[in-house]
Amino acid sequence: MDDLTALSIPELQGLYGKRAVSPVEVVRAYLDNAGKKDTSVRAFLHLSADDALARARELEGGNPDGRPLFGVPVAVKDNICMRGHPTTCASKILEGYRPPYNATVVDRLIDAGAVIIGKTNLDEFAMGSSTENSAFHITRNPWNLEYAPGGSSGGSAAAVAAGMVPVALGSDTGGSIRQPASFCGVVGIKGSYGRISRYGLVAFASSLDQIGPIARDVRDSAITMQVLSGHDARDATSLPGSAPELVAGLDDGLDGLRIGIPAAMAEWEMDPSIREVMNRTLGELRAEGVVIEEVDLPGMETAIACYYVIANAEASSNLARYDGVRYGYRSPSDSLADMYEQTRGDGFGEEVKRRILLGTYVLSAGYYDAYYAKAQQVKAMIFEYFGRIFERVDLVLLPTSPTPAFKLGERIDDPIAMYLSDIFTTPANIAGMPAISVPAGLSPGGLPIGMQLRAGAGREQTLVRGAMGLERMYGFRMNHRCGC
Repeated sequence: MDDLTALSIPELQGLYGKRAVSPVEVVRAYLDNAGKKDTSVRAFLHLSADDALARARELEGGNPDGRPLFGVPVAVKDNICMRGHPTTCASKILEGYRPPYNATVVDRLIDAGAVIIGKTNLDEFAMGSSTENSAFHITRNPWNLEYAPGGSSGGSAAAVAAGMVPVALGSDTGGSIRQPASFCGVVGIKGSYGRISRYGLVAFASSLDQIGPIARDVRDSAITMQVLSGHDARDATSLPGSAPELVAGLDDGLDGLRIGIPAAMAEWEMDPSIREVMNRTLGELRAEGVVIEEVDLPGMETAIACYYVIANAEASSNLARYDGVRYGYRSPSDSLADMYEQTRGDGFGEEVKRRILLGTYVLSAGYYDAYYAKAQQVKAMIFEYFGRIFERVDLVLLPTSPTPAFKLGERIDDPIAMYLSDIFTTPANIAGMPAISVPAGLSPGGLPIGMQLRAGAGREQTLVRGAMGLERMYGFRMNHRCGC
């Protein structure tokens, strides 16, 4: 039989339905891959081989009917709670913490028949764009181990790209699913705000955080997205009603879709290889008869400034709970005040401290109106502006990142350059719209390049249909050529 770790979810389900393969065989094949490759890639923080095999044995002899992820190995980013399993957010301050409950997305994976094999590395508390800010170890890009996998969901993207799992969950606050998906040559999608429950996701910036899947192709992403989506009464921001059907219309193609492109794109700073792939994509779309229309997008600099004010302000509030009193790391000290100070000083990394300080500053007396309140006004304007754009077009196409993957260590001491990695992704979070990154080509150095589609809020069906059209146009599944 062909390599089990190269099969798509529908291919795997077909084999299960015919009893041609067992969940234990599949899970063991992926665990073997992880055992061989993760010594160099370091995608996982916690690999639960025994639990995964026990779960696979429970599924033996079962039927995938009604369980779209039956026997599918899945990895989960380590800021998503799993009952009894370490959930550290890659931070010393939560080292050893094991939640007493599952996140809603974990329950939905289990109900769909998935086998969760471990928790993946991330930038501490999801704050970063390279997965270099983990308190435990750095994750490397499977395409070239000297390069960053992106972040903050770099562990999840690297695990999929290296064939350690076919699907992994990430979280996206300003691009943290899509940017690492682009860097690692895989597909990453985030839905409309509230489409997937945030219950059990450790909060970074509550008005921006979203969970989503990273997978090898658009179809696998859509199948997983469908499983995860839907109203959850435990999440006050969860969208009401049933989730849209994402898989049925995947094969409708690009016919009839209107795609917008940024009118000012020629003025944007980006690597020449990114611009070349974007221009080639536009040429191929026009050759296929797709209607392309220029649209004016809100200023990228304004959007990313708005994002970093709101995100850091909410992080300052959300991370105040880590004080050494209730759970997590506690620094020994002689007084309560010293314990607070030393616990947070020792337990948080430098990037988290930087963002807490920035967030506290913009929320402080005398600065709240000038920064946080103003950023909320800009957020509302961006939301309204994109609403008008999507009255004219169905999708907006632009690069996922202004550069291919950068070398590890290249930006770690330059936070502004690191923050600008998210300049093309943050507007989707600010406006609460769905967005997806699809592998589109390779740089001259052999590193993946992703193109990004955005759709109007609530229009995930259109988004995945357009992404499937792009994937077919590009004509390959890039992760299968990853040579790690």
